[in-house]
Amino acid sequence: MTQGLTGASGASGAPVVSFDNVRKYYGHVKAVDGLTMDLRPGETVAFLGPNGAGKSTSLDMLLNLRKPTSGTIRMFGSDPHHAIKAGRVGAMLQSGGLMTEVTVRELVTLVTGFHPRPLPVDQTLKRAGIAGFADQRVDKLSGGQTQRVRFALAIVGECDLIVLDEPTAAMDVETRQAFWANMKAEVAEGRTLLFATHYLEEADQAADRIVVINKGRLLADGTPSQIKARAGGKRISFRLDRIDEPFILGLPALVNVEIRHDLVQIQSSDSDRTLYALFDAGYRPREIEVSSLGLEQAFLAITAEDDHGTAENGHGTAEDGHGTAEDGHGTAEDGHGTAEDGHGTDPDSSDSRAQPAVGYARNGR
Repeated sequence: MTQGLTGASGASGAPVVSFDNVRKYYGHVKAVDGLTMDLRPGETVAFLGPNGAGKSTSLDMLLNLRKPTSGTIRMFGSDPHHAIKAGRVGAMLQSGGLMTEVTVRELVTLVTGFHPRPLPVDQTLKRAGIAGFADQRVDKLSGGQTQRVRFALAIVGECDLIVLDEPTAAMDVETRQAFWANMKAEVAEGRTLLFATHYLEEADQAADRIVVINKGRLLADGTPSQIKARAGGKRISFRLDRIDEPFILGLPALVNVEIRHDLVQIQSSDSDRTLYALFDAGYRPREIEVSSLGLEQAFLAITAEDDHGTAENGHGTAEDGHGTAEDGHGTAEDGHGTAEDGHGTDPDSSDSRAQPAVGYARNGR
């Protein structure tokens, strides 16, 4: 199993949220498998994992919508039920619809009335960036506008923790940028933010800490730069008229290489060593570019390493009869089941398998 990174955040104080060896099973399927982590006050934490990794199940347990099979979840030092009842938590989930045939303002006003620590409706509309269409009917909104209304309902009160599950789904680029600008303002006021997303670029930009899970297990926990360091260093790109493939493949610190005609793209754990070896051998490459690897490459490398390790140990494959679509048990993300198996499989939990980050490709012959 991949070792998690530690020391990611400088936040201090008692944890806002604590998961202690939390497990959630659906029959043979381990949706969450021994998850342990803390959230500290003022942190912005991105919760990443492939489909079926256990993200939504973990958030559901945090919000007291599901009970763990074993382990303990604490929120502000006690059972999550107490903090939720007191209005200290605002949540925006993927599931659940909105009332139709009412305006946005009417809906926000209604939900505000139920909150134990309500904020003025106009303030909520402004904070969520929806004041401009507050008088439109909810069922006439675009997908991106609907998501922003969902967010407004999560912040109608003075909450200390905000939990978001895929908050920017269906938003265009401009709306997404405006949303994260609003979220930065929320965090600046001292709130703690936990969000799950498939948009790795926004996780890289918005989060000061990233948690990666796969098959319900914690794989990595660190700052974006620490997580990206796991991908193998730097990307080197250059053009070369005369390519000696055996020599290129023998360069030091090589992690991955792809050759397309005269273009060579290398992933290196030490870009200086790799380039110096190329120069020392008398090569004079053109159009040299050296850049850091992104969070996407790191995410794929981390999850691929875990997939490879579990396959070697005989877990999570079709042969062992556990946790695949063929065996009729699925890879439960939220435990609601599908028509095919009826055993707690999330409809969108098809596993996106990453290729190992070590390899060689030759194209354009």
